Amino acid sequence: MRKFKTVSVVLALFATMSAFATEGKKPMKENNLSGQIYEMLKENQFNADHKEMTAEVRFIVNEKGELVVLSVETKDEILEGFVKNRLNYKKVQLDNVAPGRVYELPVRITA
Repeated sequence: MRKFKTVSVVLALFATMSAFATEGKKPMKENNLSGQIYEMLKENQFNADHKEMTAEVRFIVNEKGELVVLSVETKDEILEGFVKNRLNYKKVQLDNVAPGRVYELPVRITA
């Protein structure tokens, strides 16, 4: 009976410690560059006429931590303007991003 109480207390302690350990962490999606770009692009008002739109976005991050869009390769001019408007000169919060390096990111927006 004594072992059962000890094991119960240890399990309760581990459960409490793991709850506090994960409380202050950011979701994984916001920790990386593509996750932050997803958050910038997710609020859109494309109508049902545009079932799925894709683009290939090339950008750099400047010394101030801002995205600078170099090009948006897509067949849809509306999507091109939307992506440029939402991303160009927006700040990102990352330590491991190399300023001046060209990044490419595929973007797909579905209705």
